[in-house]
Amino acid sequence: MKTFLIELRTSLLLTLVFAVLLCGAYPLAVWAGAQALFAHEANGSLITEKDGSVRGSLLLAQNFSSDKYFQPRPSAAGTGYDATSSSGTNFGPTNQKLNDSIKAAVAAYRTANGLAANAAVPADAVTSSGSGLDPHISPANAQLQSARVAKSRGLTPARVQELIAQATRNRDLGVFGEPTVNVLQLNRALDQLAPAK
Repeated sequence: MKTFLIELRTSLLLTLVFAVLLCGAYPLAVWAGAQALFAHEANGSLITEKDGSVRGSLLLAQNFSSDKYFQPRPSAAGTGYDATSSSGTNFGPTNQKLNDSIKAAVAAYRTANGLAANAAVPADAVTSSGSGLDPHISPANAQLQSARVAKSRGLTPARVQELIAQATRNRDLGVFGEPTVNVLQLNRALDQLAPAK
């Protein structure tokens, strides 16, 4: 009985020590380190306007449907761009619903951007990402939308191209991933350049 009580006391003490360490000290150390080293990222990479209002997060796509804005990838998250329902379509490449939706999206993209009926359309312009909330598009997608945005805002195509170049993030370490354009950053740069009409 005495051995049992010693082992029980040791077990309870170890449980308490590990609870304090793993449920208190470790999360606190990770939080403090993140706040000290990566405060912007640790707090959601929020974009705040001059008046203090939050415009969005650099990490989450949002719907921009007006011609004066660059549009993000399509979203299958909830009813679209719903951060509480992150998801993809879960359709496989042979699924007829996926093929039909892509064909419709290609036609709509060409019409919206004034492209020829046989113009190549980047895959990210007509398919959602796995999360449905990817905030980036390819530079090719941005280039194809640039004429529409320039015309809608009364800007020169060269000025819009310049903004795309500034918003383009190259491959990590020069080899990992693909170049991307953050849609929120690009649209915000447009709004700061000149208020949209």
